[in-house]
Amino acid sequence: MARKEESAPKPKKQSRTGQIRSAYKMTRKVDPLVGWITLAAGFLVFAVMLAIGFLVNQPIFFGLIGLMLGFLAATIVFGKRAEKAAFAQVEGQPGAAAAALNMLRRGWTVTPGVAATRNQDVVHRAVGRPGVVLVGEGSPTRVANLLATERKKVTRFVPDVPVYEVQAGNEDGQVPLRRLNSKLMKMPRNLKNDQVAEVNRRLKALGTMNLPIPKGPMPKGMKMPKGPRS
Repeated sequence: MARKEESAPKPKKQSRTGQIRSAYKMTRKVDPLVGWITLAAGFLVFAVMLAIGFLVNQPIFFGLIGLMLGFLAATIVFGKRAEKAAFAQVEGQPGAAAAALNMLRRGWTVTPGVAATRNQDVVHRAVGRPGVVLVGEGSPTRVANLLATERKKVTRFVPDVPVYEVQAGNEDGQVPLRRLNSKLMKMPRNLKNDQVAEVNRRLKALGTMNLPIPKGPMPKGMKMPKGPRS
């Protein structure tokens, strides 16, 4: 009896420490002072709590609380600056909105590149409790036409579901990349979880354009398929 072929070893998952180290290296390229600012935030909180401890004659107790709060403060500051650095690296590049949408919290299904033009105007689709959100990036005029076309397709499959159109970018009427996810999270919750699952099931029939959009920004100069012109 032939021996079963040994399955290829699965790639090792990056440890939590490794993830933090990678995030720090990425952030430091954009924000060289991130390490000092993070340490300063943690130390400041610790120092304040320790000073309060001396005032009330309980330095050890308040010092321990200060250590925990200082670590929390440093974590929050680092997280905010790392997120800002990540957006700064991809902002202005085609596919940046898809990279931002992939950072949405649980409960959202993101389908990048559901429509595009040869000029690298792209529409991505996000489905969540608010309904269907179409996010376009590119020239405001061309993207508006592309969003309208995609909206018609979506409403044919889910006619009773709210469909929102959002343009990501820095032009008038567009949403800056760093505020894109918060805008989606603030939208009204119109659907229940089972309804969201049903919407996703129906929209699978629409498919995608199979654009080679990576998890990060799309490389500049990438050839896009021919699409509608404005």
